[in-house]
Amino acid sequence: MHINLIAKREVKVGFRNPWSYSFMALFSLFSLGLLIIQSQSYMKGYTYTTGTMLNLILYLLPLMTMLLSSFSLTAEKEEGSWQLLSTYSMTTFSFLVGKYLGQALVLVAIVSFGYGLSGVAGMLLGKSFAFSTLLFLLAFSICLILLFLGIAMLIGAISKNRWQALTMGVSIWFFYILAWPTLLISVLSFVPYTWIKPLLQLATFLNPAEFVRIFSVARLGGGSIFGPEYYKWVYWADSPLGDLIFVALSLVWISATLFIAIRVWERR
Repeated sequence: MHINLIAKREVKVGFRNPWSYSFMALFSLFSLGLLIIQSQSYMKGYTYTTGTMLNLILYLLPLMTMLLSSFSLTAEKEEGSWQLLSTYSMTTFSFLVGKYLGQALVLVAIVSFGYGLSGVAGMLLGKSFAFSTLLFLLAFSICLILLFLGIAMLIGAISKNRWQALTMGVSIWFFYILAWPTLLISVLSFVPYTWIKPLLQLATFLNPAEFVRIFSVARLGGGSIFGPEYYKWVYWADSPLGDLIFVALSLVWISATLFIAIRVWERR
């Protein structure tokens, strides 16, 4: 009951937040940019254009998710809302899960509006996305939102104010999205050769952006670009149970980050 109330409250607050509309405008422009990219190339399966579009989404959405959602949590501390809510018979679990669900609805609405706008613009210009392509991009974006939203809850639980949340969010985004390949290669160069493949597969699970990207590319038929080190990831992604395994891994990641966020919030 409390989860439902907190989620509804979060949706109302989210759509009154100027940041939400700023990100909606930014993502709408971004999705129109994707429309221009795909209109210059035939897009079926995994191509250079597909890879470019997925990488561009990876640059924007995780950062947008972590900033918007972590700011929502730190605002509860700065404005004293949590002190008021904590006087009621509500658990930290209900509060944070409700915040997670409410923020998820707000962010999904933002990306849905952006893709919808690009679809309408494409129809008017005669260069629209194929419906299957729009669905794929939307599903890819929702997966990123749900996974990085768990990290955002953890950032919000740790941070005392918006400045700390901003610094931490940008740092995590830089680590996972920009610095990850270089750091991974540097670390793996110091371990025995026989350890490289298992460590690489384990490290991939620790980066939500990476395992969503690998799963998506594999489902598009481009898994061979990752080389033999990722054979097992590509194999299960292409298997009949690939979708179920991906959902299970995603739920493990989300549950783990929310569990840590709840413990941190209670300790603080």
